[in-house]
Amino acid sequence: MSTSTQEERSKETDDEALSDSEFRDRLYELPPSAKLVAKVLESDAPLSQGQLAEESLLPDRTVRYALNRLEDDELVNSRYSFQDARKQVYFLNN
Repeated sequence: MSTSTQEERSKETDDEALSDSEFRDRLYELPPSAKLVAKVLESDAPLSQGQLAEESLLPDRTVRYALNRLEDDELVNSRYSFQDARKQVYFLNN
């Protein structure tokens, strides 16, 4: 388990993008659903929550949980969709 706090991670990532090894280390500690969502985003980003549920074959609730975990570890970011401003789309931070 990582010993650094979320605030320390935030300060580190403000200055530079995550290295591949740091990204993998953070992802390693997350649940399988978060790993699957990250893998889908790796090949097809940006995607909305609904698109992620379709691509990963996970329930919407599980995708939301996975995205929350990925956001908490600063592995994924979101922005509003250009096609539909009511939706957010997600992409990896690496």
